[in-house]
Order: sequence, then C-alpha cells, then structure tokens
Amino acid sequence: MWSRGSRLLGLPLPPGVSAILRRGESLCLPNSCRNDSRLKVVEALSGAAFEEQEVQIQGWVRAVRVQKEITFLNINDGSSLQSLQIVARPDLDISGITFGSAVEIWGKLVQSPHKKQSIELLADKIRLVGACNSVDLPFKIKERHSLEYIRQFPHLRCKTNVFSSLLRIRSEASAAFHSFFKDNGFVHIHTPIITSNDCEGAGEIFQIEVMENLFKSATSFILSKSPDDVELFHKYVAPGQKGRVEQMLKNSFQVLSYTEAIDILKRSMETFKYEPKWGCDLQTEHENYLVKHCGNIPVFVVNYPYDIKPFYARDNQDGPQHTVAAVDLLVPGIGELCGGSLREERLDLLQSRLKQHGLKDTYQWYEELRQFGSVPHGGFGLGFERYLQCILGVENIKDVIPFPRFSHSCLL
Repeated sequence: MWSRGSRLLGLPLPPGVSAILRRGESLCLPNSCRNDSRLKVVEALSGAAFEEQEVQIQGWVRAVRVQKEITFLNINDGSSLQSLQIVARPDLDISGITFGSAVEIWGKLVQSPHKKQSIELLADKIRLVGACNSVDLPFKIKERHSLEYIRQFPHLRCKTNVFSSLLRIRSEASAAFHSFFKDNGFVHIHTPIITSNDCEGAGEIFQIEVMENLFKSATSFILSKSPDDVELFHKYVAPGQKGRVEQMLKNSFQVLSYTEAIDILKRSMETFKYEPKWGCDLQTEHENYLVKHCGNIPVFVVNYPYDIKPFYARDNQDGPQHTVAAVDLLVPGIGELCGGSLREERLDLLQSRLKQHGLKDTYQWYEELRQFGSVPHGGFGLGFERYLQCILGVENIKDVIPFPRFSHSCLL
C-alpha cells in the first residue's frame, strides 16, 4: 500500500452534490486538489526556492504556543521529522485547533529570526479540517512515550515521531531493496500471505481517474519493458488479446451508476442465471455483460446500494434509492478488477452504522481514527492476479500465481 504525504487524491462530495461520476469528473472538493502553491512540509523547509512565495500547507498540529500578541503552531505532514513553524496573527480564527488537529494553512514563507529554524510561514488563513480531542488522545504533547506504550495503539502510532520516522525509513529501505534486486537481474514474486482481516484498499486514496491511470500506466510499462514475454501470451495462450489490450489503452473508460447498470441488465435479451434486481450485488455474469454492452471497454459502476456495501462506505444521503459513494471497475473477461469507496468521515453517521450492524465495540479503534485529526479520504483495492489475467488473457487465476493455494495443492 502506498500513500503520498498529506496529499488527498480524492475527497468526499459536499452535501447536496450528486456523487454520480461522469467523464472528467472526480471526487475532489473545490480548492482541494493539487495546485502549484501546495507544498509538503519537507519542501517548505528547504526554504530558498520558495521564500517570499504564497504557499499552502496541509498537516497535523504538533504544538500550539499561545502568546499575548501572536500564536505559534508547529505543523507536520509526515514528510519530514522536523515540523514547520506557523506564525498566526491575533485576528486569525484558531478556535478548536489543538495538538493533533488536521489543518490547512495559506500564507507566505519567510526567513525565521530564530536559530532553531531557518524558515517559517506567516499565516494569512487557517482552516480546521479535522478536530482532535487532545485530552483523550493517548499521546501527550510534552511526553516521550516508550515503544511498549505506543505499541498499544497500532492504529494511531504513526502520529508519533518515532513511528513516522520508522515508516519513512521502511519506505526508503524497501525502495533500495527493490532497486538492488532489479539491477542485479532478480524477478520479484509474491509469496502466499494469510491475514485475519479483509483489508480491501485500507487507507489507499480513492478517485476513479487514479484507477484508470494506474491501469493504463502499469500496462504501458509492462508492454514496453517485457514485450517478448507479453507476446508469448498474446501469441500462444490468448490469440487476439493484444488487440483487446490496445483497445482498453486507447479508449476512455466508461462510467455507469449502479441504477443505470441494473436498468441495462433488465432491458437485455440475455438469460441470466441470477436475476438482476436493484439492491442485489452484481454477479460475474452481470459484470461481463455490462463490459460487452460498453464495447468491451473497462467500465466504472458507481453509487451502490447502501445495504450491500461495508459500514465504512460514505453515505450519499440520497433517495428514494439509498446509495453510498462506492465504485467497482469492471474489465473484459474478468469482471471486477478494482473495488473501493469514499470512507465515512462523519463520526455521527459512522457511529450510527456501526451500532446498526452490532459492531460498535469491535470497531472502537475505527471511531478513534475519526476523532483525532481525521481528514476526508477513500480507498480502493486492485486484484493483482486478476490484473495479470486481464492483460495477458489467462483464463484461470491459478496460472498467474507462483504458489497457488487450493485443495490438495499445499505441497510447500
């Protein structure tokens, strides 16, 4: 799973705005998508290139120092161990901002008169994105917590300096290992992993254009780097697959709402084993028909019924057919390749849904993620082996897994 600093690739739609996506639309709030003035903290701290420029910073508050005529905030977004000092004038509204709050700040980078930092941000505007009850937060602003203590809070410990440093080190180490083995002619394979949780897309950032770009970018890379290997599959395993892949790459993916998809299935002359009905999940036969209906181009199906998606999917609060901001990417020959949703960031709605499903005690930790500096977010999961099937034309998923696990096969 990859994350990118404090960047929000996709954000929930504000109340009253339809969540049905069309070509060229994204789940981004106004003024919240990437722009030239937005910097990571590590970029701002570099100083010289951005000095005296108007910039935008997003991050979490590491310290608040209120003085008679001015307030200082230390902001960190996970890109650097060092925080950026924010200088806030008395006329700026900082009510509700505490240690752990998620904030968005606009202002000018200037040289700092203090020896401990070379640059600071003179704030013109401060927005509270996610409030944090610092009294209930298990980590305290002036305490140095032991590793044994923070181990009790695995869902929150990335907020500590020691663990955020560890995550950055792990990222660099992982990149170094991959680079070393790749440069020395090794091939990366995925060995079996067993987990007790369904981790579909947990924490990944959600936006349908990201899924399409990921698919096309990865496929183009594979075609350019391993042309002979791909040609073997396209020539001997799945003749005609090369043209189907080219078709997927050159065309824009289609977008249908779940309701539109059900209408298409009901109007079709196809005889389905499972009758398509609003409120029921799409079966593989339905997914394959929808892809064919769209010209054998991958298709996004968005806004699924509220009752068939997980508790964490964001409620669209629509009617009369109640839906959530969820999406599946359907591809030729496979059906569902990606599945994801915006996550419910509104604590009251999340608590209501957990109570409805009898999960409130089990997922108390999940509620806490919304209490301590939460931000709008989403996630999706991609079936890696299904992706390989899709681009290579392999029918059986066991044939694209190095060590497939099925009945009477566990010899290793």
